[in-house]
Amino acid sequence: MKPNKLTIFNDPIYGFISIPSDLIFDLIAHPYFQRLRRISQMGLSYLVYPGAHHTRFHHALGSMYLMQKSIRVLRYKGVDISEADEKGLLGAILLHDIGHGPFSHAMEHSIVNGVSHEHISLQFMKELNVAFKGELDGAIAIFTRKHPKKFLNQLVSSQLDMDRLDYLKRDSFYTGVSEGNTNADRLITMLNVVDGNLVVEEKGIYSVEKFLMARRFMYWQVYLHKTGVVAEQILISILKRARYLIDNGIDLYASRPLLFFLQNDIHRENFDAKVLELFSKLDDVDILSAIKNWQDAEDKVLATLCKMLINRKLLHIKVKKEPIKKEKLSKKKERVGALLGLTTDDDISYFFFTGEIENRAYNQESQNIHILRKNGKIVDVAKLSDHLNITALSKTVTKYYICYPKEAV
Repeated sequence: MKPNKLTIFNDPIYGFISIPSDLIFDLIAHPYFQRLRRISQMGLSYLVYPGAHHTRFHHALGSMYLMQKSIRVLRYKGVDISEADEKGLLGAILLHDIGHGPFSHAMEHSIVNGVSHEHISLQFMKELNVAFKGELDGAIAIFTRKHPKKFLNQLVSSQLDMDRLDYLKRDSFYTGVSEGNTNADRLITMLNVVDGNLVVEEKGIYSVEKFLMARRFMYWQVYLHKTGVVAEQILISILKRARYLIDNGIDLYASRPLLFFLQNDIHRENFDAKVLELFSKLDDVDILSAIKNWQDAEDKVLATLCKMLINRKLLHIKVKKEPIKKEKLSKKKERVGALLGLTTDDDISYFFFTGEIENRAYNQESQNIHILRKNGKIVDVAKLSDHLNITALSKTVTKYYICYPKEAV
């Protein structure tokens, strides 16, 4: 390490996190990565849990810390992880979320048209690989799940990866939802590799069960909390309305990067290096600044939506176990139009809408969590567990919501 370079971060979850190499330091110092300091880890969840103001920057460093621990544990157990493998693992996990847009997942449906954050992360990694003269070749192979050592890919992306281990523990800490807290140390200590695949030793099965239950609780209590859901939908509606007004020749104040994405239909086919550079300058600050200004817009729909979000006077939301009947929706829609003085279906749709939320804590059809029994056999956790809920957790639970104002806004 060069003198005077910062070598540790003090993290509230794990304590001191060391930076293992010049490459990792320089990646963290790059403007692409520093942008993550201005990207909320949990979107608008702070409207429900006031402490949830941590960022993607925190999460990326935490995930890297857990990866360092995993490498040490697996090497101690005799698993072959070369220096090149380690460099690839740390680079891949550090950059795995670098493609997130402002307020995270909400932007995949409004700023860009169906371009996932994983796709954008890969574009960032390719650009950085050019700047760092091929140093990220291994990281890209692992991130795209093309590395011949499967367990390396699984450490970065699977149903028991370092990404999930960190965000559950971190989000639980910052929200205060203790049910989401997991014993990451215990889980990592129980990791092993058999036939090239990541497994958990049988002694760790109860930690896996707790991890899956924690994931289920965090989704219902935090990530899919009804207030967070309606806030995110309002944010999506704000950007949709802004795009509509701009398309119809109305000038709106916004930063240059935000205006670019509102004025252009950006999809995977035209997401080139120029677009990536503009995307790298876009963060939560651009969105919040625009929304604060649009509160005073002449357009009633846009101004009302912005005031609702800024002042946390959100739409009312009801969540049901069954789809809502069309007759009930039709009557409710008429009442909303009359209440707000809106006459067109398009305008009413910003304040009255329905949707679905889904939760499946464990997907038995993809990248199963395998338990290594003492007799050497490999068994899926759902088959070995004596916890009745594990099988139930593999089923998708769908709930249906309806959003509308209870009074004039």
